[in-house]
Amino acid sequence: MPGLLRGLVRTALVAGTATAVSNRVSRRQAGRWARRDQQEYQDTPPEQAEPPQPVPSSMDDRLAQLQQLGELKAQGVLSDAEFEQQKSRILNS
Repeated sequence: MPGLLRGLVRTALVAGTATAVSNRVSRRQAGRWARRDQQEYQDTPPEQAEPPQPVPSSMDDRLAQLQQLGELKAQGVLSDAEFEQQKSRILNS
């Protein structure tokens, strides 16, 4: 009987050690993947805004575009600098 008990203890010890090592390796690998994903996220450039539309030629089209630009600024889509840049582009065309 002591030999059987010794075999069971040895098996439990080996299985417990293997489980602990496996869990540690899994946690370490998950940490590496998380750091890699975070680095890739930081390295990717932010989404670019849609390209500016062609400048309208008639005064009515300009007024409509300026009105739309004002609405975008009021909604918070455009910053003050972006608003001024687009406004000057429309007015100087």
